Amino acid sequence: MTAKPTLSFWQIWNMSFGFLGIQFGFALQGGFMSRIFQTLGADKDQLPLLWIAAPLTGLLVQPIIGWFSDRTWHPWLGRRRPYFLAGAILSSIALLFMPHSPTLWMAAGLLWVLDASINVSMEPFRALVADKLDESQRAYGFVLQTLIIGIGTWVASNLPWFVNQLGVPNEAGPGVVPPSVKIAFAIGAFVFLASILVTVFTTREHPPEDMEAFRRQRGAQGNFLAEILRHIGAMPPQMLSIGVVQFFSWLAFFAMWSMATPALTEHVFKAPAPDPALFDMAIPASAAAFQGANAAFQNAADLVGSYMGYYGLSSMAVALLLSFYAARRPLNRRAVHFFALGLGGIGFLSMWFVAQPAWLILSFALVGVAWASILSMPYALLASHLPADRMGIYMGIFNMFIVIPQIVAATLLGPVVRHLFGNQPIYALVISGASLLLGALCLYRVREPAIAAPLAAAGH
Repeated sequence: MTAKPTLSFWQIWNMSFGFLGIQFGFALQGGFMSRIFQTLGADKDQLPLLWIAAPLTGLLVQPIIGWFSDRTWHPWLGRRRPYFLAGAILSSIALLFMPHSPTLWMAAGLLWVLDASINVSMEPFRALVADKLDESQRAYGFVLQTLIIGIGTWVASNLPWFVNQLGVPNEAGPGVVPPSVKIAFAIGAFVFLASILVTVFTTREHPPEDMEAFRRQRGAQGNFLAEILRHIGAMPPQMLSIGVVQFFSWLAFFAMWSMATPALTEHVFKAPAPDPALFDMAIPASAAAFQGANAAFQNAADLVGSYMGYYGLSSMAVALLLSFYAARRPLNRRAVHFFALGLGGIGFLSMWFVAQPAWLILSFALVGVAWASILSMPYALLASHLPADRMGIYMGIFNMFIVIPQIVAATLLGPVVRHLFGNQPIYALVISGASLLLGALCLYRVREPAIAAPLAAAGH
């Protein structure tokens, strides 16, 4: 096989830049979907189940897109970029319509569309790094990808707060999503499509070395379901070991995305979402009481979203430090991941003890250390164990270890919080902390791949 050329910093940066938009979509979804659901009348213990669309679509979409992208070659767009572009267009449309949902069922349905579309763009991005980078640059490439993801998380998480500071109201009537959230989602739609286009226009993919053999192999393949099942059965042991760690990692973050808004507005800000059914809007005093309670909740939800952005800012800083280190010498990826998950677990557990809202910045900063590692180290630990011509399908299968724990959490988290913890959603974040610590302990079964060459990027 022909050796892959060493890429410069800007080549790797442009190749990964589309992740800025993908993360805008995920951060707006993760930071504000529960707020939209609660505004439209959802009870807090219903939120995890309403979120089940996200992992279910990932479970279905990612292996399928991986299978098809391995067998795709477009003369201009190449192998992975057709999927970036299609997913970006669909995601941008869903982001535009999401906050305008008049009913809870419509918002839940649009979440299915949005998450499926984001997954169409996201899965091939992981494969693209492995496609284009030599083993000696893969950790560096995944870390740079994480840096861009951190920027997107921080900016997108602060968008509703920032828009409100510009004078756009963050309040509305019962059952209506505030204008500040609507504008933030519209900005996210634009950034999503624009950043994907940067990668599409600046990055070229390597064609198959033997195009005729590629076409014959593609034509000889069976149906994708049989192929996916066959590859699941033949997955490398390293994938299974990392998958166990991924299970606990992503269970923790799903609990945060679905429950952080009710948990922190209630436990830290003492401003839970008001139930319109408890207020008689025909009575001026009761209507004013609802408006006051709703204003307190919306302001607290803005700050929760803003503080959550600090996990993106922290992950960006950690990724930057790792990129400087990885550009010059090999990383011990397993050790980095162990310490990062431990710090993230402490960050989640600390939220239970927070007395002043501003201390949440430190808690989320510790969570961001884990996030930076989760987005890079597992893929860097895995990539060298996968065959190059099956990178897409194996990356799609590997993402099953991301979505299965989220399905488990979506199904069980609401009943567990309701029946075991007196319907106090702060305990969902305590579960997140314990889950990350368990994930760190499971790393003892993961092997650290040997790196023979330095991880430097030409021109950096």
